[in-house]
Formats: sequence, C-alpha cells, structure tokens
Amino acid sequence: MNDRPDARELLEAVRRFLADEAVPALGGHLGYQARVAANVVGIVAREIEFGPGDLEREWRGLAALLETSGEPPREAGALHVQIREGNEALCERIRAGEADVGPWRESLVAHLQAVTEQKLAVARGIPGEPRPGRD
Repeated sequence: MNDRPDARELLEAVRRFLADEAVPALGGHLGYQARVAANVVGIVAREIEFGPGDLEREWRGLAALLETSGEPPREAGALHVQIREGNEALCERIRAGEADVGPWRESLVAHLQAVTEQKLAVARGIPGEPRPGRD
C-alpha cells in the first residue's frame, strides 16, 4: 500500500482531468460522457472517504429504531447485509402501520432524514457543504 497519493487523491486527480481538460476538449456527446465520468469518480472518492462512517451511523440508527443491541460488524459486506435487513424490517413495520402516529414515527422520520442527507451530500459533493451526522 502506498502512502501518497492515496486512493482519494488519485480519484480526485482523475476527476479534475476529466472535468477541467477532457470535457472542454471533447464537447458534444463525448464531453457529456466525460462529465458523467467525472461525477462518478467524485462520488466514488466521497464514498471511500465518508462511506464507513455513514454506514455505521445508519446501522446505529436502525439498531435504535428496531431496538437491536450489539455493535455494527467491522466487515463491510456484513455491515451492508445488516443495513439491508434492517431497512427491510423498517419497511415491514411501516406497512403494518406502526409509523402512522406516535413517538416511533418521529424517530423514524428523523432517521430517514439524516440518512437521506448523508447520501445526498455524498452524491452532490458540493464543496463546503455540511455533512450531517459527521464526526
């Protein structure tokens, strides 16, 4: 593993090349495709940077809503599986009407808003944009 440049820095260099040099030089359809590629590279870089913390926060929010004890898995694949399963359990409870009124609904809405804001911050990547729930 190399110390510098790290994966995020490498992805940022590719993103800058695509956005600053390839897009203006290509124009038209290829310029559009280069712009899309630059955006994808930026999203991947932000997922590498913020993804682990965001996933742990989402897991903890689900655990609180579902009254699950324990700690989130350290392995990314297992964490993704537990988050998917937790979201499926939330969907079942919502379909059953548990989120129609009451304090659980308020907690659910707060959780969904926080997770949505985290995901949008990664997707948009607006410089200086606050990262909700970020440590």
